[in-house]
Amino acid sequence: MQDTIKELISCKMFKELRKYLGFKEPEDIANALNGLSSEDMILAYRLLPKEIASEVFVNLDSDFQQKLINLFSDRELKEVIDELFDDETAQIIEEMPSDVVDRILNQVDKEQRSTINKLLQYPDDSAGSMMTTEYLDFSEDMLVSDALAYIRKVGEDREDIYKGYVISKDKKISGVVDARNLVLANGDTPIVDIMTKDIVTIKTLDDQEEVGKLFGKYNETSLPVVDKDGHIVGIITLDDAIDVIKEEAEEDFEIMAAVTPNDDTYMKTSVWKHAGNRIIWLLILMISSAISGAIINNYENAFVTMPLLVAFIPMIMDTGGNCGSQAATLIIRGLALDEIKTKDILKVLWKELRVSLGVGLILAICNGVRIYVQYQNIKLSIVVGITLILTAIMAKLLGGILPIIAKKLKLDPAIMSSPLITTIVDSASVWAFFSVAVAIMNI
Repeated sequence: MQDTIKELISCKMFKELRKYLGFKEPEDIANALNGLSSEDMILAYRLLPKEIASEVFVNLDSDFQQKLINLFSDRELKEVIDELFDDETAQIIEEMPSDVVDRILNQVDKEQRSTINKLLQYPDDSAGSMMTTEYLDFSEDMLVSDALAYIRKVGEDREDIYKGYVISKDKKISGVVDARNLVLANGDTPIVDIMTKDIVTIKTLDDQEEVGKLFGKYNETSLPVVDKDGHIVGIITLDDAIDVIKEEAEEDFEIMAAVTPNDDTYMKTSVWKHAGNRIIWLLILMISSAISGAIINNYENAFVTMPLLVAFIPMIMDTGGNCGSQAATLIIRGLALDEIKTKDILKVLWKELRVSLGVGLILAICNGVRIYVQYQNIKLSIVVGITLILTAIMAKLLGGILPIIAKKLKLDPAIMSSPLITTIVDSASVWAFFSVAVAIMNI
């Protein structure tokens, strides 16, 4: 698609380009435009049919949005802003410098500006900051025919017309009505007779990660957001929830790789920013690894007497790291999906203890036999076998409980991921190895 756009622009076939873009999805157009030069992107955007231009604008990278806004006349900017929902306008404003923000706010009316300012006042990553205030609201005295007429009147300006909320006089939710039920019901049926009273709500200050979990749990297309008094103030739609789930997953992947999360894409982030995001964790892990070196140095006499012991250190450390990362990955996933609660810490400990014993015994037997066949040294086989069992137990218990402890302390469980657990287990496994070797081999 990007190559086609470039070719049509280079051949000055603008009429054909406009027709070509008119048959494409706004998200696909935005992805294609994001990879073009500024000149080609601006030219292609100006050729877009009016009915899809605003949807494409929302999906463009913020730097391209800013370039377009700077080139827009006030009339063009107002046309774009008028087609956006208030939450989309608020999200764009958050990314823009103050002079651009002023231009945008000058194109909205007083009521819309007030709504946008309220959205911007909610904490980042909260439900309030991602909700839209344009939702279907029905009064309790409406009939089905009244509700359908109301949808026809205001539906074009609402982000979700598949679900409406029946609101009491004090702005609290009495029930929710699906469009399917409205269409199938008789026109003279009171809307309160077909509404569902069992409603899942989100609080304005709920973390966006919790919002994503609710959508995954209840499979809803939208959910209402209420303030501390229970009054409905907006809704969050499924597409916004999917964006949050994707964002949280990307953040967890970065944390689990011992990288400070970054809002920009890989290519847009400078070399120095990449280095800064990584160096802190690398320094912490490097200093932690020095503990392993100190332990090895403390047992210098042991491997001077038995040099062969040194050959097994990498295997034992790697096994510990792998065992710990297996447990941590499963626990972090379980916490993210709400399959595991912080109160389940003892259950997790008991399960991981049994798993580690099974895994450790199998590893010990396999390596014990191999070492005896290769070196004809039964004591060395026993030392390595016992160490592997102890290492598996320590690694899996740490991998199991550290993410839960992090969650309990209101930290991201992903912090307790492979790099950190591996570093801790490395020191513990080396200490266990030489302790067992000294005790059994009398060195």
